[in-house]
Amino acid sequence: MSSISSRSTITGFSLIELLVVLAILGLLAGVVGPRVMHFLSGSKTKTAKLQIEDFSTALDLFHLEVGRYPTSSEGLTALITRPASANNWNGPYLKKQQVPKDPWGNEYHYQQPGQESRAFDIYSFGSDNSQGGEGEAQDIVSWE
Repeated sequence: MSSISSRSTITGFSLIELLVVLAILGLLAGVVGPRVMHFLSGSKTKTAKLQIEDFSTALDLFHLEVGRYPTSSEGLTALITRPASANNWNGPYLKKQQVPKDPWGNEYHYQQPGQESRAFDIYSFGSDNSQGGEGEAQDIVSWE
């Protein structure tokens, strides 16, 4: 007669092993997290700069065809909707049928004529939506 011996082994992680893994994950998140957030925050500023460049190009095309830049009261919407006084308007000059907001969800500011003999000024006040600031709160402008 043979005797069958059944030996059951229970495998798993001990509490100490789980705590060590959680500590390592916490350290990685503490080191990597701020770096990732830095890159993400900088990308919004870069996006705003690129959008302002796109507006500037579209405004130059508007000027070329109409013979003037949109007035401050017409604003950037003149790039997608023909103003009543714009002869030779051949828009829309933006791909989308609406003027995009800045990466923080605020409207871009447009002024024509611009200050200091510029044809126009386009700017965003950044994440805080108020003049001045540093980092993500800095103003992004068309003249720099």
